[in-house]
Amino acid sequence: MALAPALGTPESDRLELLSVLIESYERNKYPIELPDAIDAILFRMKEKGLRQTDLIPYLGTRSRVSEILGRKRALTVQMIRELSLGLGISTETLVGVHSQGIEKSESEIQWDKFPIKEITQRGWVSGVLNKGAENIEKAVKDFIEEAGLNFGVASFRRRVSGDATTPTTKYALYAWLARAVLLARRKKSSLGLFNKEALSSSFLKEVAQLSWFDQGPMLAVEYLEKCGIAVVLEEHLKGTHLDGAALMDVDGTPIIALTLRYDRIDNFWFTLLHELAHIWKHVGKDEAFMDDLDSNSEDKREAEANRLAREAFIPRTLWRRSNAFISPNRQNINELARELKIHPAIIAGRIRRESGNYAAFSDLLGQDEVKIILKNANHCEA
Repeated sequence: MALAPALGTPESDRLELLSVLIESYERNKYPIELPDAIDAILFRMKEKGLRQTDLIPYLGTRSRVSEILGRKRALTVQMIRELSLGLGISTETLVGVHSQGIEKSESEIQWDKFPIKEITQRGWVSGVLNKGAENIEKAVKDFIEEAGLNFGVASFRRRVSGDATTPTTKYALYAWLARAVLLARRKKSSLGLFNKEALSSSFLKEVAQLSWFDQGPMLAVEYLEKCGIAVVLEEHLKGTHLDGAALMDVDGTPIIALTLRYDRIDNFWFTLLHELAHIWKHVGKDEAFMDDLDSNSEDKREAEANRLAREAFIPRTLWRRSNAFISPNRQNINELARELKIHPAIIAGRIRRESGNYAAFSDLLGQDEVKIILKNANHCEA
């Protein structure tokens, strides 16, 4: 078996360039078309073993489900949101090329569906419990509007295992997103000037290599904020399974929000780089990306963010030729980590995910370390 050229050599650079050019050619020459919305729903139903009656929580009634699947009735905007949230089908796919057929009517926002008790206990809003529905609605509405959000800003990508998601889940996601925006605004006076043109594969790799240091998470947050990107941390709300989000505030300030729901070194770094890739490639003022990285998505933007994050840590030209991939053990993981100047947890986490063996190398993942590092640096809000 031919050995991969050493990193940093002309041969290695040439091989990496060729692989990027081939991938770009294939992407442009043979683009993957979005599936038809109904075909995507039927595929997901088969994948999850769902019956037509299982779609009633998303589409309303048994007859409406039948009409939608029989292509006799168009999806409404509300239906698209519910399906995206509950089945993990991207809104891009559900809207598709037939967006002119979407019905424009939307159900009224149910302000009492927001997780009032939980967000009040966390101190996000105050003085609303036991004061009547009208006061609750006003307080929550003020909280959401203060963040500059409205229903339609965020594109939710969710995959729900087991029972169907409840109608309140989407409200919890919006509440969390509003909190992230407001936390980011507290940092604006200390942020550097953001220059999107500075974002590149090399920039992502620079951030990835900060993982090599013991205080890497703290260094990464400080570095990104010097570059004008606000990084905030807020624990996810009950019923949601978020790892992170990427969005822009109304004034164009980029925001990366992390939940640290696993509090592992490998999860922190991959989520951070995934959201940073979104900031570079996908985020605009009218859309937010909210990510559960345990889920699978056919959204091409999510696939690209995953690819860019993986490449920033371990070049594709090296990974499958590395001893860590061929013969995964502690010694080979540590050797590759030293060669790439990244934390061994990142390599161990990739091996676990690709092999499906989530019991392997648990001691290398840096469990319960991220919050301690960031809390000591006064970065952790969770």
